[in-house]
Amino acid sequence: MGRMRRKGDLPTKTCATCGRPFAWRKKWADHWDEVRYCSERCRRSRPPGADTPGAGSGDTD
Repeated sequence: MGRMRRKGDLPTKTCATCGRPFAWRKKWADHWDEVRYCSERCRRSRPPGADTPGAGSGDTD
């Protein structure tokens, strides 16, 4: 089993829509580099043309 980490030690990013910081989640482990939004709500309300077409979805909650 892996070693436990404190929440403060997890990598963080800034949401492309709301600008708030958000931390790494286990469900994003396989595609952390592609995650841009902190929540499904931010992903849905992103400005038009913010993503490249066909960039794949499901990168949040």
